[in-house]
Amino acid sequence: MEDRPARVDVDGPELLAKGFRPYERYHLVLHHADGTSDRQVRDIVRGGRVVGVLGYDPERDLVVLIRQFRLSAHLAGGKGDLIEIVAGMVEKGEDPEAAARRECVEEAGVAPRALVPMLAFTPTPGVTDEMAQLYLGILDASGLPERAGSAAETETTRPFAVPVDEALAAIGAGRCINGFLILALQWLALNRARLPELIAAAERG
Repeated sequence: MEDRPARVDVDGPELLAKGFRPYERYHLVLHHADGTSDRQVRDIVRGGRVVGVLGYDPERDLVVLIRQFRLSAHLAGGKGDLIEIVAGMVEKGEDPEAAARRECVEEAGVAPRALVPMLAFTPTPGVTDEMAQLYLGILDASGLPERAGSAAETETTRPFAVPVDEALAAIGAGRCINGFLILALQWLALNRARLPELIAAAERG
């Protein structure tokens, strides 16, 4: 079982709107294995590459998370004060690991001493071309600030640390809805026994 390339002819883009991210329209012909074809029109938000970092303090077995207001979540379900992992866009010409370190400092107020690659995924492929790479950021949770975030982006985050078991119980009970958070914690649960080995390899570089 594996994703594979599609046989498709794509014409575009037509720029529909340009805000924080471009909103574009494409015309395409999708060719099927039985010889038939479909003509389609698809609108997408160009999200590009993003990174996410689940902070982890191995000495204390704590995960470092943030609280941040999200208008979309507020409009969708009335709970806009989300618990999330650190995340952000990879800037033009920037290496994903460098972006992960930068975002960790900006949003959690602490730099990871090592990064363990976790997984890559497309958060909402029906809406955006965003491609996310998640990392486990190995750090010391003892010096978290009360407040962080990028002033240039009018961003306010509130970092905090919780025991891993408490975080896993929260997503198991459905108390947190952020997809990056859920995927990162599920990865952590699946790979918990291997963490010493993975962290040692990442710290050796």
